[in-house]
Amino acid sequence: MATIENPIKHQHYLSLPEEMYTPLAPSRVDAPSLLALNHDLLGEYGLSPDWFEDAAGIHFLAGNGNYKATHPIAMAYAGHQFGYYSPLLGDGRAHMLGQCQTKAGEYIDVQLKGSGRTPYSRGGDGRATVGAVIREYLISEAMAGLGIPTTRTLAILGTGESVMRDYQMVPGGIQVRTGASHIRVGSFQYVYAKLGERGVRALADHLITYHFQELSGRKDQYPALFEAIATRQAHLIAKWMLVGFIHGVMNTDNMSLVGETIDFGPCAFMDEFKASKVFSSIDRDGRYAWDQQANIGYWNLSRLAETLLPLFADDSDEAIEVAEDKLKTYVSTFQDAFQTGLMTKLAITSGSANAEEFVNHTLPTLESEHIDFTLFFDALTRVANGSEGSELLSLFDNREKGQRWISEWQSLRDDSEEALNAMRQANPALIARNHQVEKAIDDAMERDDFTLFHRLAEALKTPYAVSEENRDLQAPPAPEERVLRTFCGT
Repeated sequence: MATIENPIKHQHYLSLPEEMYTPLAPSRVDAPSLLALNHDLLGEYGLSPDWFEDAAGIHFLAGNGNYKATHPIAMAYAGHQFGYYSPLLGDGRAHMLGQCQTKAGEYIDVQLKGSGRTPYSRGGDGRATVGAVIREYLISEAMAGLGIPTTRTLAILGTGESVMRDYQMVPGGIQVRTGASHIRVGSFQYVYAKLGERGVRALADHLITYHFQELSGRKDQYPALFEAIATRQAHLIAKWMLVGFIHGVMNTDNMSLVGETIDFGPCAFMDEFKASKVFSSIDRDGRYAWDQQANIGYWNLSRLAETLLPLFADDSDEAIEVAEDKLKTYVSTFQDAFQTGLMTKLAITSGSANAEEFVNHTLPTLESEHIDFTLFFDALTRVANGSEGSELLSLFDNREKGQRWISEWQSLRDDSEEALNAMRQANPALIARNHQVEKAIDDAMERDDFTLFHRLAEALKTPYAVSEENRDLQAPPAPEERVLRTFCGT
């Protein structure tokens, strides 16, 4: 029988300074098993599922393979965590296996999370729970379905081992994560402190070579690189906020430089709209609240700019001026993307003062009326497409205020087919509701039942068109089902 070929054939990170990684194979596990395989994602990449479903592939992804030809590594990086600088963080429970090449000719990172201890583990056990991996799988698939750039989960593996969490033993799992790149703001912070300009230049050149090829050879390629990174980040954060997503742990080591959502941890989609909403159990001061995410993006990019100053200009004052100019671009890009996106959600295209004032008062109205963010915009979309407005009106605590709001909206909205089509694509009917995700995790962890997990994973692929059998997944949580706090797991 012919051997099925391993599609992970490249390791581009070996071209970086050796201080940026540690060559290291993942740790072996007792009884690896394939719990979930993302066939749709394999199809997008143009990869056959055969190797991933074969025993050799499963053992390789679980840590029990032969890695001499692929050169797995654990990556080093620094980072500001809740504003406090840590000079060495790194992949404490992850191994970068290398890259696959897609049918489009693009290279995709393949990384394991929960695959064992590394030199960067800092006392951790290097493992993950099945529940934590399920959470990242579902949230990343939700983001992909919403059209938001994100790392993805290619597979979930069981290890056959238990790990200790919250004083109890729970099933261990490994996430097979894919993404365009795993270079972070913290990667530049680390190499700047360790190697100075030489290291920063090498890392910037790596990004340009693999992810920003259009900048190669330009005289201003490094300022242009920073601007491109900032622009992608502005659009990404605007997209998060426009669907009520709260990342929860926007440390500089959790910001991807290719504009993908990464490191979900305690992330969540909000139910009732509240601008200062926080879910993360460790974000006690609201640093990463929904309405602070754009500001944190600016703060993180400022930390990145500090490392890039030597590449911007020989004169320090000139370099700072370049950085400040590019950061202004981030601010204006985010503001434009968010405001335009909010207007699209409302099907308002007029730039009149009345329309602008109405748009700007919409979210405060949702907050004062305790309205579910997703249900509101979904109901609004259906009214714009001809449904009667009783369901929309029922979302308001104050029905009289709600009727006034709806009447004013009707007078301002654009009823052209173009505006309605854009509205439909801006307002999902389905999100990864926290209580549903937690139930899927509980079912899998406590009863080895993956039924709800698979159902959610499938439904979240098409969040703008929910089938009748999945209507129950739209429902907000009952009071006893509310998820008030989320936790870092993977």
